[in-house]
Amino acid sequence: MVAVDRVVCSPCGRYGAPEPSKPCSATAASVRALFNPDSRMSNLALNLWKKLSPLPMGKNAWSRMVSVKTPYFQSISPQMLELAPGKAVARMSKRRRVTNHIGTVHAIAMCNLAEFVGGLMTEVSVPTTHRWIPKGMSVQYLLKAETDLTASCHCDPLPSFGTSGFDWPVDVAVEDEKGQIVFRAQIQMWVSPK
Repeated sequence: MVAVDRVVCSPCGRYGAPEPSKPCSATAASVRALFNPDSRMSNLALNLWKKLSPLPMGKNAWSRMVSVKTPYFQSISPQMLELAPGKAVARMSKRRRVTNHIGTVHAIAMCNLAEFVGGLMTEVSVPTTHRWIPKGMSVQYLLKAETDLTASCHCDPLPSFGTSGFDWPVDVAVEDEKGQIVFRAQIQMWVSPK
């Protein structure tokens, strides 16, 4: 074990040199809550984002944690770039495992990226008194996706979260490196009180 002097724990801000096998209680609690299906994920996801995203490799670490929680996202290795209530932007690299037979990004990989962005925007926007689930998705393939892609989802203003359930259409646009929109999706989210 390497001795470390005066290390600051990012989640709790305490000084100390915890053993690598024993993270501080704030870090351990955050990780446990992330994998607890009963946790109030919306606040946790946003709080972890706010703590990790400013750190070197923090956005990458946060994106990997989400992909561990929802393993299907690992197939595209997305990286969240921006996240706030009503806004999410993420990137996906064009690599062989996400391409089709003609060498462009596969349509379903773009659907996966759209669900990553739309779902996480919804997750951090819906209050902890409510829950959500995607009901369906309609998509438009506009151009061949021949480069790395960036998906964005913006919702302003946010809907009112009342006492009855409602459909929330969440729009996602996917652009290539030239700034051309190559794909659009609208995901129907069902939002209801817990």
